[in-house]
Amino acid sequence: MIDLYTWITPNGLKISIALEELGLDYHAHTIDITRGDQFSPEFRRINPGSKIPAIHDRNTGVTLSESGAILLYLAEKTGRLIPPTGPARLEVIEWLMWQMGGFGPTLGHAHYFLTYNAGQSPMAEAVFAKETRRLYETLDARLTGREHIVGEYSIADIAIWPWVSRYERHKIDLNDFPQVMRWYLALAARPQVRRGYEVPHFTGAIPTP
Repeated sequence: MIDLYTWITPNGLKISIALEELGLDYHAHTIDITRGDQFSPEFRRINPGSKIPAIHDRNTGVTLSESGAILLYLAEKTGRLIPPTGPARLEVIEWLMWQMGGFGPTLGHAHYFLTYNAGQSPMAEAVFAKETRRLYETLDARLTGREHIVGEYSIADIAIWPWVSRYERHKIDLNDFPQVMRWYLALAARPQVRRGYEVPHFTGAIPTP
């Protein structure tokens, strides 16, 4: 059994989707970041950094935060969703790092400036709108001629997909990125993705263009 401490954010959804894909037993604990649950003493004992997601694996005693590290742990624990060796494994890690270091942080800023605080900082809006579009172009190019990000379905796909599911907040029209659209809708149709998208609770259907 794995304890998952999470909220309905792209980073949280990565882990619930991965757990569903891997068929691992888990219990989701709701950490409502809109109420400040992440700062509670109970949660800070799990992650002193006060960020979701975090997990505790009751079988191994491992406690982890940082969604990329958790994805790697779950994939290596089960021997699935990442190649065991070779160039393909490195590519999965490369694209996982691309999401962690660029795609996710940039889109998080896009949420803040383009959706939640529109009109407050025109310069920031212009910067993040431009960079968001560049990253979608990068992803579209990567998916050209490929079903998935790297070979078979992997934690790279799982890391990136929940961020794309917020495309409306990025002011992105997925029709402008046909390869991203194809890939996004294919993953959205997976029962495991749909189940993981509803953790820790249902907030609405997966957005579709």
